[in-house]
This record gives sequence, structure tokens and C-alpha cells, in this order.
Amino acid sequence: MFSNRTAWNRTTNRLSEALTRHRASQKLLFDLSASNPTECGFRYDVRSIMRALCSPGTLRYNPDPRGLPHARRAVAEYYAERDQRVAVDDIILTTSTSEAYSFVFRLICNPGDEVLVPTPSYPLLDFLAEIQDVKITPYPLIYDHGWQIDMHGLKQAVTPRTRGVIVVHPNNPTGSFVTASELAALNQLCSEKQMALIVDEVFLDFSLRHDRHASLSANTEALTFTMSGLSKIAGLPQMKLAWLIASGPEREKREALARLEIIADTYLSMNAPVQLAARALLCQRQDFQQQLMERTRTNLAELDRQITGQKHCGRLDVEGGWYAVLRIPATRSDEELALELLDGQGVYVHPGHFYDFPQDGYLVLSLITPEQEFAEGTRRLLSSFD
Repeated sequence: MFSNRTAWNRTTNRLSEALTRHRASQKLLFDLSASNPTECGFRYDVRSIMRALCSPGTLRYNPDPRGLPHARRAVAEYYAERDQRVAVDDIILTTSTSEAYSFVFRLICNPGDEVLVPTPSYPLLDFLAEIQDVKITPYPLIYDHGWQIDMHGLKQAVTPRTRGVIVVHPNNPTGSFVTASELAALNQLCSEKQMALIVDEVFLDFSLRHDRHASLSANTEALTFTMSGLSKIAGLPQMKLAWLIASGPEREKREALARLEIIADTYLSMNAPVQLAARALLCQRQDFQQQLMERTRTNLAELDRQITGQKHCGRLDVEGGWYAVLRIPATRSDEELALELLDGQGVYVHPGHFYDFPQDGYLVLSLITPEQEFAEGTRRLLSSFD
């Protein structure tokens, strides 16, 4: 009666079950996995946000498959403020980057085709591809004085059914940006193999080194689809506004946009209130990003302070984003360790296998947890290795 694509294993994992029990017991919890900015104590300009959502234009239905021009211009202005030119007509608005991924998969893949996905990376990509009848094939990121794409491993993963390569810029959770030499190699490979480059830039604005990395939305050497949205850059995941930008060789780009417009027109998922508020909501990002970067840098410095002198734990290099990766002794599985930390210390942290790290010995920590909770949670975590 139901499709094979939705025959998922819905069994709750042990760590999730343990977290539910811990919360129900009302025991003290130090959550070092926080990912929802609206629950992390950041300040928002409530009055400006509410005013922006009250436009009289919300009472009129005037759909545009690519998104209302007013909203697309606001997105183009965001890139202009980053000194990058994005044409309004090259932008497709979506309700989320997940929807943007689904549009791209529908555009470039037939059932059973493949896209290459970095590992470690965010596990949601597996579900997004599977529900579109697309096969996920991993390619490795390797750590050697910093993270880098294993280009040999990536090339080995390509098959005749490979239609695209996903890069996350910066990656979640490694926090590594795509370098100029990596982009050149990716462009050459995608051009030779007639593959698309799919770029996820939701964490682009959060560089931890006081430098600003360029968006790949201006990439013209290969057909490229770049996505981002309000969820991360403005800390407003509930507003459901994201976008997809097409770039690359002109003929291929125009054909892609024409087809994407039909896909978008089939759903018309964007709502008027958020689109009309887009410019005001994007303006919120300035204050939010300042708050978030102050916290992430404070927490990262606190983590480094506590690790100093530790014989058994180390922090891997991170360039951007909201997360830090700890290298810890692989004396038991990461899941077993995470369960011990939750039950014994009241500390909740993500084990590396959640992100497809290739072996045990990794924990992923959120850097947006409120400072005092982060400091005490980290102290308790590291005390387990004394």
C-alpha cells in the first residue's frame, strides 16, 4: 500500500530515548547540541519583525513561480552587500533549503541517479535524496592540519549515473570552507562529467577568523546551484524563506532556470506575508549575527581554555559555522560515551556517527549554547577523561 521510498526504520535510537527520559525526570541538563537559535536566548527586534509581517499586500494573491520580485531583490541586495552580484532573475525562492534540494534533485536526476555527498556531513541529506528516488554516494573529507576534500576519493566515487556533487560551504559540522583550488578541481570534474555543483551556504556568514569567504553563487565554470536562507543567516527558521541561485555557462543556466520555474510553479509553496517582509527580515541578520558570533567565539575560547593540559582530548580545526569537533579516545563507541555523559553528567552531546564520521572517537559540540551552560557542560564532559 505504501512506497518503498518511505519504508524508513523509525525505531528511536537509544540516545534519543535516553534524552526523553532525562527530560521527563526534570534532572539538570547541559545541552551541548543546541541548533535552534530561537531557543538560545538571542535578542530579536520583535516590533520590527511583527510590523514587517503586517503588510496590506498580504491580502492579495499574486503568485510568481520564482518568488515575488520584491523578495528576490532583497536577496540580491544581501549578496550585493557582500560585494557579489546576483541577478534577480537567477533566484528561485523556496520555503527552505530542503525544498531547494528537492527542486535540484528533480531537475537533474532520474530515479536511481546519484549525487555525491561529503562525509562527515549533516544526515538530513540522505532523507532528502531518498524521498526523491535519488541515491546518495559519499565522498570523504580528510583531516590533515585542517579539513580538505579528498579529490581522489571524490573522483573514485563518480559513476555514469552521477548527476551532481554537493558541497557545504562551510561544512556542517567540520566548519571547513571550500578553497579556491578545490573549487577549480570541482569545476573541472563537473564540466568534464556533465555534472552539477550543488552548494549549501547556510553557514556562510559565520566565519570564526574575522575574514569573509566569497559565495559560490557567482561560479560560472560549471552549472551551479547555490542555496541559503533566513533560517541560519538571520536566525529565523520559523519564517520559512530560503532561495536557490543558478549560475554557470549561460545556455545551461537558462535551461535550468526555465525548468526550475515549472517545478516551482507546480507547488507555488511561498506565502505572501514572509515574501513581503523579506527585506526587513534580512535586515535582522546584522544584530543577530553579531550576537551569535560573540557567543561562538566566547564558547570556542572557553573550550580551548578547558582543553589546555588535557592529555586525551583535542579540538579539530574549525573555520566557520556553529559547531566544534572534539577528538576523544575511542575506548568505546561514540554512542556509548554519549549515553554515559547524559546519564552520569547530565550532558547531552552528539556522537560523531550522527554525521557519518568514519570511525569512533569524535563528539560534535554546538557553540551557540548559552555561555554558562556551555562552560559547565564542557567541564563535566572533559572531567570524564581525567
